This record gives sequence, structure tokens and C-alpha cells, in this order.
Amino acid sequence: MEATVTTANSEEKTWGGGNEPMRASYGKLMMWFFIVSDALTFSGFLAAYGFSRFKFIETWPLADEVFTHFPFMHGVSAPMYYVALMTFILIFSSVTMVLAVDAGHQMKKNKVILYMFLTIIGGLIFVGSQAWEWKNFIKGEYGAIETKGGSLLQFVDKDGNRVALADFAANLHEEREQLTPNKAKWFMSEPSLPSYSVVEVQAGFKAHPELLIRTEVMTATKQKTILSREESVSRLGQAHYVVEGANLVRNEYGSKLFADFFFFITGFHGFHVISGIIINIIIFFNVLIGTYEKRGSYEMVEKVGLYWHFVDLVWVFVFTVFYLV
Repeated sequence: MEATVTTANSEEKTWGGGNEPMRASYGKLMMWFFIVSDALTFSGFLAAYGFSRFKFIETWPLADEVFTHFPFMHGVSAPMYYVALMTFILIFSSVTMVLAVDAGHQMKKNKVILYMFLTIIGGLIFVGSQAWEWKNFIKGEYGAIETKGGSLLQFVDKDGNRVALADFAANLHEEREQLTPNKAKWFMSEPSLPSYSVVEVQAGFKAHPELLIRTEVMTATKQKTILSREESVSRLGQAHYVVEGANLVRNEYGSKLFADFFFFITGFHGFHVISGIIINIIIFFNVLIGTYEKRGSYEMVEKVGLYWHFVDLVWVFVFTVFYLV
């Protein structure tokens, strides 16, 4: 038996508009339910990240050393600059969405079109920037060595500045062949071969006595541990694999879990942003053809606005735990 509400003029079903809990329509209330459930999902992911970081705090990568790239400024260290710009663009797109919702309340179609267009552009720039950041993270910059025990060794000069493998690795013209299913048993394969072999890195290191090895272990002053030359030579003797960039298996910047969480959480958030852009585009074209003008209400703009603000708010937390803390 359906609940009804009786007024002086009509009798309507509960979700027919006659009775609106918290003065919210059915559509807006369902959007709030979705946002709350999705917020719990992101909270679980970020909590797992926090616990993992606390457990492996000594080997966790330093954000200022990982996110140093800026478009068209190759070789220039600009830690966190581009990430800050991405964050500003996404937050600004939330402002334009607020303006679009406000224009909808005033039934100003042209302003809704303008502000929604700016919101979509902001979202596209953010997603493109995130893809560019992923590319640099996956490609890597300096390279490192993984030992047989799973430890990570990075290379620095006597002043503690990072040195790339390309700057010192020897070229021994080794014949290396990648193992693929058509060259071995059908279940056997290996990832792409690194630019240099372990032997080439070891030979190059011996030829450059000014080089030292920096481990992934952090000191009390929040600096990575730099070994003496003798200790460096000894540790390099345990080299097992050359690591270039980051993926779900290896990470040249430090703990492998950092890369796993980075790809999963920022990827999950990026999926939400892409979904929001697609929904915004659909609503944008409906505004263009006058759908909501005919209905006499721009509530759909407000609904998608709630989702967009949620996506922006989640990024603030992701930005805080990955880049600032």
C-alpha cells in the first residue's frame, strides 16, 4: 500500500512531489545516497593507504622527488608545481559549476551554457594532466637497482644529487633477448627489458668513483640514507634487476605499495572525473536544445553539480595524502 499525502487541492504519492523529505526531490536524494556510499568507498581506500604508509614509513617515497615534472620544462625540477596547478583547475571548475547551477535557478539559459562549457573544459584539462603525470611516473627519470632481497638502490653524486643510469652505465653491447611465449613455454614471459643490464650498471659505477648509492631507508631527518663508497660497492654486488619507472610490480622511487596505491586511487578518482565529464556533456547538450527550458526547471544541472562537487572534494583528500603529507 503506497503512502500518500493529502493537501487541500490534491492527493499525491509520497515520491510524486507532494511530500519531499528534507525538501529534496527524489532524484537529488538518490544522488546524495550515491555520494555518501561512494565517499565510504574512497574513505576505505585512503585508510588502507594510510595504514600501509605508516607500516612502511621508512621506505616510502618522498613526494617532492617523485612529482617534479612540469610540461615544456624538461630537466627543470619543479616539485609539486604542476600538481598544484591541476588542483587549482579542478577547484575552479567546481566554481563554474556553482555559477551554472545559480544561472539555472534564474532560468538564464545562455549563462548555464557558458558555465557548463567551462566546467567541461576544466575537467578535460585535469584528466589530460593526470594522464601526463601517469606517463612520467611510469616512464621514470633516474632508474634504480633492485637487490636480491628486494631493496632499492638509487645513485647520487657526492653532493647527494640524483644521478640517472644513462649518465654512467657502461655500454657493453650485450646480446639480450626478451622472453616471450613464442620463444619459450606458452606460460612463460617477462616484462620489457630495461635499457641497461645489471652488469652494465655495475661496470659504469666502478668507472665513476665519485658516485655513491642511496638506499630507500629514510633517516630521522627525513632524508634517504647515503652509503659510503665501500658500502655502495658491496651493496651493488647484490644487484638483481634494473628498475626504470614504476608499475604494479616495481617502483624506482621506493616502496612498491606506493605505486600500487597511486595507480589504483588516482585511477579510480580519474574514472569518476571522466564519468562526470560525460554526464556534464550530456546535460550540456540538453541545455543547448532547450530541454530544461521547456520543463521549467534546471534541476538536472543541480544534480550533476552535486556529483561534480563531490569529485572535487575527494581530490582534495587524495591530493593531501599523496602529495602533501
